[in-house]
Amino acid sequence: EDIYLKRHIAADIPSMYGRYHEKKFDALGLSFRLENLARNWFEELVQNFDFPFITRATFFTVLKYLKLFRQGLAVEGISSKKFDIYLQLLENSLKMRCFTYTQYLDIFRGLLEGVRHIIKTYYISPHVENLGIILRQIGRRRLLPRYRRGTSGLSEGEFIHRVTETFTRELVASSFVLQPLDNFVLRIYQTLLKQRELLEPRDLDLLMSYDPDRALCDLYHPNPLARDLIHLGNKAYNLLLLVEEKLPVPPGFVLTTEVYRCYPVISKYRQAYLDLMDRIRERVHLLEERVGRRFGSPENPLLLSVRSGAAISLPGMMSTILNLGLNPEIVEGLAEKTGNLWFAWDTYRRFVQSWAMAHGLERELFNQLMRSHKRLYGVKKKREFSGEEMKELALLYRKMIEKYGISLPDDPWEQLARAVELVFASWEAKKARVYREIMGISEDWGTAVIVQTMTFGNLGLRSGTGVVFTAPPYGKLSRLALWGDYTPGNQGEDIVSGLVNTYPISIEQRKREGREGPSLEEAFPEIYQALFDIAQHLVYEKKWSHQEMEFTFEGPRREDLYILQVRDMVTQEERPRVQVFENPEELSRYFLGKGIGVAGGALSGRVVFDLEDIRRMRQEDPEAPLILLRYDTVPDDIKEISQADGLLTARGGQTSHAAIVASRLGKTCVVGCEVMAIDEENKRARFNGYTVRLGDWISIDGLKGNVYLGKHPVKEVVGP
Repeated sequence: EDIYLKRHIAADIPSMYGRYHEKKFDALGLSFRLENLARNWFEELVQNFDFPFITRATFFTVLKYLKLFRQGLAVEGISSKKFDIYLQLLENSLKMRCFTYTQYLDIFRGLLEGVRHIIKTYYISPHVENLGIILRQIGRRRLLPRYRRGTSGLSEGEFIHRVTETFTRELVASSFVLQPLDNFVLRIYQTLLKQRELLEPRDLDLLMSYDPDRALCDLYHPNPLARDLIHLGNKAYNLLLLVEEKLPVPPGFVLTTEVYRCYPVISKYRQAYLDLMDRIRERVHLLEERVGRRFGSPENPLLLSVRSGAAISLPGMMSTILNLGLNPEIVEGLAEKTGNLWFAWDTYRRFVQSWAMAHGLERELFNQLMRSHKRLYGVKKKREFSGEEMKELALLYRKMIEKYGISLPDDPWEQLARAVELVFASWEAKKARVYREIMGISEDWGTAVIVQTMTFGNLGLRSGTGVVFTAPPYGKLSRLALWGDYTPGNQGEDIVSGLVNTYPISIEQRKREGREGPSLEEAFPEIYQALFDIAQHLVYEKKWSHQEMEFTFEGPRREDLYILQVRDMVTQEERPRVQVFENPEELSRYFLGKGIGVAGGALSGRVVFDLEDIRRMRQEDPEAPLILLRYDTVPDDIKEISQADGLLTARGGQTSHAAIVASRLGKTCVVGCEVMAIDEENKRARFNGYTVRLGDWISIDGLKGNVYLGKHPVKEVVGP
C-alpha cells in the first residue's frame, strides 16, 4: 500500500486523492524500507554463506552472524532465554582448547529448539485459539482467496488447522529476521548431521579442529593466519623472509602443516577435499598470472616443483617432485617453444624419476638405465646425447616405472594432487623416521608442501645449479667468503643428491682444496657477485647467521639467478680439538686418492659396504672404527651413515645430502673421491690399482680429503 497516497478533505472543497508528505508517514515509510532492506540482507547473508563442510573455524563466522540475528530479534521485541543460553555456549566453546563434535551438535540442536520456541511463543500460541473462534464466526466464503485454496472437502477442524498453518507461516515470514535465522541454523545442523553419517567419531573431531583459512600461504602475499615457522616449515618460512628482502625467489605457495595435520580426514571427506583442491587451483591460477605461463598448456607450459618442508629440517629425507606438469604432448610443446629438444626431454626424464622415487623406486635402477644408454650411444656424459637420444631415454624411464606398477597420470592437475599426497606421506617414510629417531626430533611436527614455479639449471651449459656457504665450513666463522659446489647444465637435485661431480664456488676455495675445474667466480662472475651481495646483505646487514643457500641460474646474467632455499650452516667450529695423523710426512707412500673433506678429522677404520657388514664387523671387532664406502649416498642410507664412524664416497660435493647428514651426525666424511671404483657385490673397492676389501683398514682425512691405505696413528690437536 502506498502510504503517501491519501484523500484530502477540506471544508467546501470536493475531496480528492493526492500525494502528501507528513513527518509521521515519512518516518513510517522509512521504517518499511529499512525493514525490507534488512530482510533482504539477512536472506542474502544466509544464501551467500557457503559451508559445504563445517569446522571449528566456521563457527567464528557463524557466531558473528548469530549475534546479528539476535539484534534483529531484539528490534522486533523478541527474546528467548533458551536461544540466548545456547548462543552463549557457542561463544564460550570457541574459547576452549578441546571441544568435541558431539558438543557442537548439542549446541546447534539447542539453537534450533530456541528458534522453534520463539515461533511457538510469539507466532503460534497467541493466535491459535483466537483463529479458531474467528474462522467459525466469519465462515469460509468471507476468507481471502489464498486461505480458501485447497480447503474444499475438509471438515471444520481440518479447515481451521489448514488456515491456521497458512496464517502462521505468513506471520513468521513477515518478520524480517526470523525465517532467515531458522533457515541458517537448520542448514548448519543438517550439515553437521551429514558429517556424522559419513565420518567416524575420531575423524569428526579432527575435521572440527581444521581451519581451512590457514591451509595455504602465498610466498609473495603471505596469509597472516599462517605466517609462522610451525605452519610454513623452516624452508618456506625462510623463503618468505627472502621475498620480504626483495631477493629472487621463484613464485609459489605453501600447503601448511595445518593441511598435513588434518589430511587423514580431508582425504576421506569429499567436501573438505574438493574445497582444498579449489584453493590450490586458485593459487595456481595466480601463479599463471604472475609468470605469464599456463599450467597444462602445451604452447606455454608452467611447470612446478613440489617439495617438503618441516619446522626442523630433515635434509633429503622426504620426497621432492620436480618438473611437475609434463606429459608427452606438453614436452613436445616445450621443445618447440624453447627450440631445445634435449632440454625438454631431459626435463621430462627428471620428472619421471622424481615421481617414481617418491613412490619408493630406487635411484640405482635409473642409474643403470643411464649407464646402459651411454654405452649404447658411446657417450660419457648425458649432455652428449642428442635430443632424440634423450627422448628415447626419457621414454625408457616411463616404460620402466610402469613395469614396476607405478602409474603416472598425464593430467597435470591430477599430478599435482597426487604429488601433494606423496610429499605428506613421505613424513612417515622409513628414512625420515630413522633420521628423526637418530636426531631426537619429535614425530609430531609434520611437513608443509611448497609448490613453486620451476627454474631450470639444465637449459644448457650457460645455466646451472649449486649450493653455497657464506663462510668456509672449517673453523670459526670469522669472515664472509663463498664456499660450496656448483655444476653447469643440471638441476638442483643432482647436486644435493651427490649425483654429479661438482666445481668449487670461489677461486680461494679452488686453490685451498686443490680442486679441478673453473670456479663459479671464474666461469659465471655475475652470478658469483650476485650471490656474494645476497650473502653480504643477509649476514652483515640483516644479522643472519651464516647461511647455506641452494641456487639455480638459467643464464649467466645476474637477473637469471634464483634462490631455492636457505638454512643456517652446520659447521665444524663446535669442535675445539680435532684428530690429525701423527706422521703426515710418512703417509705419501700409502696415498690412495683425494676427495673433498667435509667433516671430522683423521680416522682409521675397517671397510664396510652396507648395514649387514656393519653389524658383522661390530660383532667381530667391537672396538674398531668402521668406514662406510659408497659410490654415492642417498637419503635411504641414513641408518648406515649413523652406525658407521666415517663415510667415503666416489661422487658428490661438500653440499650433498651425504655431506650434510654426516656433518650433523658428527661423522668423519670425505666425498667426491673420483678414483675410487666400488664393487658392492664382491665387497671391494679399487683405487688406482690398489684394492681394498671388506674388513681391510683404510684412513681418511675429513679436513684435507686425503685417503690412505692401512691403519695409521692419530693425535688430538687444537682445531682450525
